[in-house]
Formats: sequence, C-alpha cells, structure tokens
Amino acid sequence: MSLSRLIVASSYRAYPSRVPKLWRDTIAAHRREVRDAVLDATARLAGQHGVLNVTMSQIAEDVGIGRATLYKYFASVEEILQTWHERQISDHLQLLTEIAERDAPQEARLVEVLGAYAQIQRQRTDHAAHPHGSELAALLHHDAQVAPAERRLRDLVGALLADAAAAGAVRDDVPPDELASFCLHALGAAASTTSDAAVQRLVRLTLEGLQRPRQDPATAGT
Repeated sequence: MSLSRLIVASSYRAYPSRVPKLWRDTIAAHRREVRDAVLDATARLAGQHGVLNVTMSQIAEDVGIGRATLYKYFASVEEILQTWHERQISDHLQLLTEIAERDAPQEARLVEVLGAYAQIQRQRTDHAAHPHGSELAALLHHDAQVAPAERRLRDLVGALLADAAAAGAVRDDVPPDELASFCLHALGAAASTTSDAAVQRLVRLTLEGLQRPRQDPATAGT
C-alpha cells in the first residue's frame, strides 16, 4: 500500500464514521447563535441606514464573521430580512399560543393574551424609532407570512373569546370571530403609543368593549 493510501486509511481509523452527538449538538447550537446574530444585526442596520444601504460585508463585520462564512448562511440581505421577519412572527405566535394554553381561567388567559399582543404591537414603535424603521416595516408588510399568521392569531383569540363567552365572562351577543377582529384592530393602535401606560389604557378600553351589555331594567323579564 502506498504512503498516501496509508495516510488516508489511518485517517478513517482515527476518526469515527459519525460525529459524536455532543459535537453535533455543539455545532448546531453554534450555527443557531451565528444565524440569530446575523438576523438581529441585519434588522438593526436596516433600521439605522436603510434597507438598500446595507451590504453583506457590513453585516459580516458587525457580527464578527467573514463574508464567506455569512454567505454559507444567507445569499442576500433581502433573504436575511425575510428570515428575520419570519422568526419574529413565529416567536410571537408561539408566545401567544403558550399563554392561551396555560392552565388558568378563560378570562385570565384572554386578558393575558390581549396584553401580550398589545406589547408586541408596542415593540413596533421601537423599531420605527430608527431613522429608517418605517422603510423596513413597509418592506416586510407584504411578506407572504403575514396573512396566514393573522388568520392563526384571529382563530386563537376567537377560540379564547368563545370559551370566555360560554363561561359568562364576556359578551355573547357578537360572534367570537367578530370580537376577535375588534380586539386585534383596537390593540393594533398600540403600535403608535409612546409608553407602557398608554398600552395598558388601550388594553383596558378593549376589555371594556368585551363586557356583557347591561340589561335595561325596563325590559328585564320581557
């Protein structure tokens, strides 16, 4: 056997045919960390300098990796921003779903979900505060992920409202899907608020709109 073949053969014997699980987990964790850092850096740079003014070189430098390494993760700035937006949507839906599925009374879960949704909308104000935040928001507004996410969110809130109405905690004279649309549109105004106190007032107003209508004593029993 030639020397080159001996070297190759010994290399195969020296290392296992499969990467140990710990190594795989460590590598996967590292890739997730790099990926998340790239997403966060790109969104921040786009908000500060404008979407069209951000380059892959800038992103790589901000994250602390080589440009060639960056291209192993993403092909373009647009792809990074798209992925960042998808992660934001997924994280928000997961949070709201976890709250909705907690072991608590229907009314308590509904209040917490609506409060969390309002805070998510409030975060949009922070992004818009960047010099080019509105430009980034306009770019992502037409994301194909937005419409399905909105449907899932409306269904989630609608189911909570249906349960709460059945328990007598909220009004039942309006269909749950209409009430869900009312809540989400009302709380969408939190995106233009300037303080947490304003968000809390908006949530309280929305909850007041869900209260069961008071029965007129004059018509009671008729």
